[in-house]
Amino acid sequence: MAEPQSLQLDAVIGFEGGVTSGLIFHPDGQHLIYPLGSTIVIRNLASSHSQRFLHGHKDRVSCVAMSPSGRYLASGQVTHMGFTAPIIIWDFETGRILHKLELHKVLVQALAFSCGDEYLATVGGQDDCNLVIWNVETGAPICGSPAANDLTYFVKWFNESPFSLVTGGAYNLRVWSLDVEHRKIRPTDVNIGSLKRIFTSCTIDDDDSHMYAGTVTGDILQINLMRCLMKNVGPKQRFSKSVMSILQTPSGHLIVGAGDGALAVVDKDHLKILREEKVQGGVTSLALGNEGHDMFAGTHQSNIYYVPVATFEPELRNTCHPTSINDVCFPAAYSELFATCGGSDIRVWNSRNCVELLRIQVPNVECLCIGFTVCGTQIVSGWTDGKVRAFGPQSGKLLYVINDAHMGGCTAITAMHDPSNKRIITGGADGQVRVWQITKQSQTMVASLKDHRAQVNCRFAKTTQSVYQHPMTDRASSITCKCTSEPPRFKHPPFLSPFCTTPTRVRSLQLEQIEK
Repeated sequence: MAEPQSLQLDAVIGFEGGVTSGLIFHPDGQHLIYPLGSTIVIRNLASSHSQRFLHGHKDRVSCVAMSPSGRYLASGQVTHMGFTAPIIIWDFETGRILHKLELHKVLVQALAFSCGDEYLATVGGQDDCNLVIWNVETGAPICGSPAANDLTYFVKWFNESPFSLVTGGAYNLRVWSLDVEHRKIRPTDVNIGSLKRIFTSCTIDDDDSHMYAGTVTGDILQINLMRCLMKNVGPKQRFSKSVMSILQTPSGHLIVGAGDGALAVVDKDHLKILREEKVQGGVTSLALGNEGHDMFAGTHQSNIYYVPVATFEPELRNTCHPTSINDVCFPAAYSELFATCGGSDIRVWNSRNCVELLRIQVPNVECLCIGFTVCGTQIVSGWTDGKVRAFGPQSGKLLYVINDAHMGGCTAITAMHDPSNKRIITGGADGQVRVWQITKQSQTMVASLKDHRAQVNCRFAKTTQSVYQHPMTDRASSITCKCTSEPPRFKHPPFLSPFCTTPTRVRSLQLEQIEK
């Protein structure tokens, strides 16, 4: 018997919005780079399916940075308590690992390349709190120092000097001077008077004269870098949540992303908001490219927006579930699309070009399982409120609801393979398995089986000539249902034809909570 071959990753749908400054627009203007779990995704903007993957980390990637020239990519990760968290320097063109750097413990909080690609600055998390400077060419550490007495959240080099950088975090904002010859790095604390702030992000003028630091309280501090002195604070009407990301355009304006989903243009001299737009989720990343004409914004709701700087009108380009995905399923004998559920969403995707076709949302409850009926006319789903809901796969319209299907939530669901015998089988957190007869007028429970001692976790349909088995297991037991004919095989299911021809528009339906 031949050895089974390992599966090769072909494409991914998703964006890790929880990584601050985790979305990078490559200087060539053709690629987006972002972490996803322990993998780094390099996506060609010409096609959502054209992707490269960098594998080298063994745990979740916590930060990424691109060198100004676009030649190097650096990434850090989180690891287990007591272990060192590695940093990897990659060659962007080949995807080859150049250096693996290990000094920080548990977590790498932030990293940044100097203006000439010579040095890499890295900051550890709360178990480390050290600032380390590395030689990019050799991968050797040059010097290090405790970054501050409290947590440090970001590090950024000056634009014109490879020997000056800034760090900021919980009640600390420092300007550092690097002495390579004597292998020393010396800090100067920024004087902000009587203010107490937790700094989250910053940007620096092209001539290195001023820095603009965002804070958790929703304001921006303008700092004179020559004197290490606060010059101004604003805007007067603060953002309702923290300033999570900030950058400067070639025209001199600031673009700010806030935790409440605000995306704003701010005048850097007076710190006054000139224009503001709203997106879904807090803006954790801003990436500017193409000589400042184009920008991408990433949010913690796993959305990526394209924003033309001239018009400043956000356009959703990439989306996925912001929470864990509980179930995935394909229609019977058809692989052109699939459905997923996670949080309060059910989403239908085109598997060829990774485009979202349909989104169904039910507020304040979580979808635990989904399935297609064999005829493809219904998406059946189980929810934490114990209900079974069925939707139209093309419109997302609610077709029917089975109330109180299971105590504690419906955790598994599948449909019978015989189209003439329209039944669905459900499993619940109560350990019960139930069979339901579905008609146009009613949904009736035919049988209730209690053979499991714990929650029913999964289901699948195994087809033979005359018997269909639905093991729904936490024990070695199954339900056997007899039928008289083979299930139909659709080459192109009729209900999918609109999706197959025009898979470009995301359809969304917000359901009312009052259901009959």
